[in-house]
Amino acid sequence: MTLFYPVTEAEITRAIVSSFLQQCEQYVQSDVIIVGGGPSGLMAGKQLAKTGLKVLIVERNNYLGGGFWIGGYLMNQVTLRAPSQRILDELGVPYQKAIEGLYVADGPHACSKLIAATCDAGVKFANMTIFDDVVLRENNQVAGVVINWTPISALPREITCVDPVAIESKLVIDASGHDACVARKLEERGILKVVGFGAMWVGKSEDLVVEHTGEVHPGLIVTGMAVTTVYGLPRMGPTFGAMLLSGEQAAEVALQRLKAKSSI
Repeated sequence: MTLFYPVTEAEITRAIVSSFLQQCEQYVQSDVIIVGGGPSGLMAGKQLAKTGLKVLIVERNNYLGGGFWIGGYLMNQVTLRAPSQRILDELGVPYQKAIEGLYVADGPHACSKLIAATCDAGVKFANMTIFDDVVLRENNQVAGVVINWTPISALPREITCVDPVAIESKLVIDASGHDACVARKLEERGILKVVGFGAMWVGKSEDLVVEHTGEVHPGLIVTGMAVTTVYGLPRMGPTFGAMLLSGEQAAEVALQRLKAKSSI
């Protein structure tokens, strides 16, 4: 007895290729491109896409969530300081109170819930894709990113000649963690000064990250750990509340910026 409907290998491949190319064609011009699919990038994408915007997240790894899966020191429990536990409530993630103002959740559960919510909002993803450069317009306005396949970076330069491609957007969000790769590229071009992140100081870092989340250059918003790198703020270590709230703040800034653009 045959359990599954009969299809051929070629039909399966054709379905994958046609669907993938259709998505590429649709998102080669997006409202917002987010570089980095960690908690800040996912949170920003979710908030933006649920308003109807076309959002693409570029992620260099073959998985999403960054360190949100594994917490600190490969122990997959994640901590959040009040009031950021409300995000867990919104996502439907169970958690426990460790001490007053500090909550602990299962990393894979929290991360998978955030990924699912981001997908449900309509965000699309380009996995195994590295950021290579920025697209600039008049007055060095950031207008997109240049991307390539992640495996290209592991090949010896003398045997690879794979040109990148460019995708355009109204805004770019750098959610690439401490690398702050988009901001760093602007620094390489003499457009922006990046300070580099400081030593750990959780009590200061989380508030400062959310406070400094915003547009650092026309067309470029920084969020999460990229904020610490750009502004020289203390690192926060294995706690994730500010990363989630920073992503939320980045989305708010992006919506304000897009609204201002549309009224010009």
